[in-house]
Amino acid sequence: MIHLSIYTTLGCHLCAQLEALVNTLANQEVALHRIEISDDDALVERYGVRIPVLVDSEGEELDRGFDLERLSAWLQARGWLDKAALEAMTSPPAHVPPVGAHQRNGRRFLG
Repeated sequence: MIHLSIYTTLGCHLCAQLEALVNTLANQEVALHRIEISDDDALVERYGVRIPVLVDSEGEELDRGFDLERLSAWLQARGWLDKAALEAMTSPPAHVPPVGAHQRNGRRFLG
């Protein structure tokens, strides 16, 4: 199990995005310890414009980790990256016709 901390604050949509990315890209289960910065002036000063900040058990930080390239490199450096999940996220989807599409007289219609 991967143990990480995340500096966050209530209503941080980027923090939620980072949590989802970490859970998707990690090659094992992730335990996230959420640290609310708004309760501590020193934490607001340190992390206020940098959140979300992800921290590993060694204390190494990744600020603004919602960037897929930076997050995947950070996870890869620690041996935690699920390469198949990253490939699935970054590969163009196979061509799938729209649901409910049909052709009539050489023209395609939706619905």
